Amino acid sequence: MRPAQRVPEDWPLLVIALALTTFGIAMVYSAGQTDVSTIVAKVWRTQVMWALLGIGVAYTISRTSVRLLEWGSVWMYLGACVMLLALLFIGKGAGTAASTKSWIAIGGVRLGQPSELAKIAVVLMLARVLSAQRTAPTSLAGLWPPVLITGVPWLLIMAQPDLGTGIVFIGVLFAMLFWSGVPWPLLLMAASPGISLILAFGPGVWGGWFFLLLLLLWWKRPAWIETTAIIAANVAMGVIAPILWDKLDPYQQNRLLVFLDPSADPRASGYHLIQSQVAIGSGGFLGKGFTLGSQKRLAFLPEQHTDFIFPVVGEELGFLGVTLALGLYTVLMLRTVRVAARASTPFASLVAFGLTAAWFTHIVVNIGMTVGLMPITGIPLPFFSYGGSFMLACWMAVGILVLVSAEGRGKADGLVI
Repeated sequence: MRPAQRVPEDWPLLVIALALTTFGIAMVYSAGQTDVSTIVAKVWRTQVMWALLGIGVAYTISRTSVRLLEWGSVWMYLGACVMLLALLFIGKGAGTAASTKSWIAIGGVRLGQPSELAKIAVVLMLARVLSAQRTAPTSLAGLWPPVLITGVPWLLIMAQPDLGTGIVFIGVLFAMLFWSGVPWPLLLMAASPGISLILAFGPGVWGGWFFLLLLLLWWKRPAWIETTAIIAANVAMGVIAPILWDKLDPYQQNRLLVFLDPSADPRASGYHLIQSQVAIGSGGFLGKGFTLGSQKRLAFLPEQHTDFIFPVVGEELGFLGVTLALGLYTVLMLRTVRVAARASTPFASLVAFGLTAAWFTHIVVNIGMTVGLMPITGIPLPFFSYGGSFMLACWMAVGILVLVSAEGRGKADGLVI
């Protein structure tokens, strides 16, 4: 009997991930080449170590099975929630977010960010719950299980507080609900309280949104109790928005205010955004040259090896470098959506799409904040930003996607392809 052969790995996905990682490490190295400080000059070596560890973890995951991931999703989710809860008591901050509690640290040594593991855990758990449903939810009541699954770690993360990671969780939730077949009007109704919270700071805008929401409710005519709950929740968000604003840390309030008008405080709260825009704009078509960015070398660009690494790309490699980075990300997204569409099971498909949504949210929010299209929230850029936990999580996701891709093409059954 002819022995079963392994289905070839998803080489396009692996090549893209390796290209992004190599590109990112090069930019982390460049970010450390400054004329002011040598503190981050050698962090690229640590990034290489984390990348190699991540590749090893990805290889190990790719040799398991989707069934094992589904079985372990509950335990991984519970473990992530326990670690997030522990952070509220033993967590430490870092850098410009020293007041947050995002890191586990022992003896002053930061060991990692549990929130990165929690993102993958939530994707796996959501996929398990949504794939177990025979039909997609058609009412708000049917959305409670996935909302609760996401809500528990989301609340723990917001208590740190970590707004950037909280945004990723929301993006993952709605993306996976959409992929599972939930109608878009229902998703809009579910998201309406959050939209009202954001728009409540502009009474006229909120009034227009509330009118559109009433039209949507009249069109879809959900159950009266759901209609009442939606209206009440939106009104409540409009009322409590000022209270929630007061609960934000001062640096978070300043970031949101600067988003509206960076010139209002150019030497303090608006400094990050202004310097980021100057760096990107000064790169021109070809850039100033690798390691030669003046904004970076003089340390005008803050957090240039982490959250603001994209402006380093723009300044030193110019339009061509930015186009290359965005092109690689675009191909990555298209490839992972293809993996999700061709997955062998609903669970595997939802996992692949959820991981894609997490990356997409990171990319859009990070690049958006560096060019002034979104508030500065402190969210890393996949495969680029310095950070061991995040690099490890990115490659864990790659390993899962490679596994889903392979099983979708017959690996799980040992087929000869």
